[in-house]
Amino acid sequence: MTGTDEVPRPFAPSPSRRNPGAAVVGLLIVAALTTTGMAMAGGPRQIDGRALPASGAYASEGAKVPAGNAKPAPKEVRELETNPLLAEGISLGAVTCRLPAISREPAKLETYYKTLVSCLAESWKPALEQANEPTLTATVQVTLPETSACGKAPSENEAVAYYCGGDTTIYAPTEWMLGDAGLERSRHLATMAHEYGHHVQRSSGILSAAAEKMSSPGEDSPADKELVRRIELQANCFGALALAAAAGRGSISKSLANAALDDYGRADDSDTHGSRRNQLKWAKAGFSGKTTSACNTWAAPASDVK
Repeated sequence: MTGTDEVPRPFAPSPSRRNPGAAVVGLLIVAALTTTGMAMAGGPRQIDGRALPASGAYASEGAKVPAGNAKPAPKEVRELETNPLLAEGISLGAVTCRLPAISREPAKLETYYKTLVSCLAESWKPALEQANEPTLTATVQVTLPETSACGKAPSENEAVAYYCGGDTTIYAPTEWMLGDAGLERSRHLATMAHEYGHHVQRSSGILSAAAEKMSSPGEDSPADKELVRRIELQANCFGALALAAAAGRGSISKSLANAALDDYGRADDSDTHGSRRNQLKWAKAGFSGKTTSACNTWAAPASDVK
């Protein structure tokens, strides 16, 4: 691993529900990592993401040297299999998500997403603190910008939602999300939990570490596609881990959480997101695993990330 102040190339998790075969990590992780979730309403769909190249660059959150014996400040760690977030015994906090009614009205849907993301952040905070990694703030925007810290936005044919690490924002355009999921809460939960999973990868340094290992500009080599699958399958696992932490309390009943879990299995086989079997398998690993180590796709054999 290189020094923590070195700036890697910009990175990118993948487009997909509408385009299952597209490349995932448009690798460049300078100022941002972007993740796009895509889906086909009513049919097979993929919960995934694409990181778009960012315009500009970000330096990693390095730790300042503390005085005396004070604990070092949290910092991202550019490691994959051995990332502190994936150590044994690290768990999310149980949360009670009290969500407003889901609605087709843009302002109300935005409030729903922001409340959900706030709850996801609350759940993930203890895990990141245990790993001594930063808890970055993720924001939500339901209108599509022409450009962002990650450059030009994808089209409606490419995505229903995406995450930009350059501005740590989940972009979930109202029309796209409603066109994909309608008012089916399980789909909205699965998509947002997956996108927040990419935010956790950004905060911990996992996305930066993956970007440093990419070998081809278009992530089209077999090795790069495997890296991308490990990223996306881990985001499924992280998403389901958070759903489990909220299941049975507040607005997320056990049956709703299980329906969201099943949504990860509504997918076509993909060389960038994995087989339908593995996409659901990793989500189930997070949902039942209880700790972040259950989501260590980086330690898994190649057969488990096909």
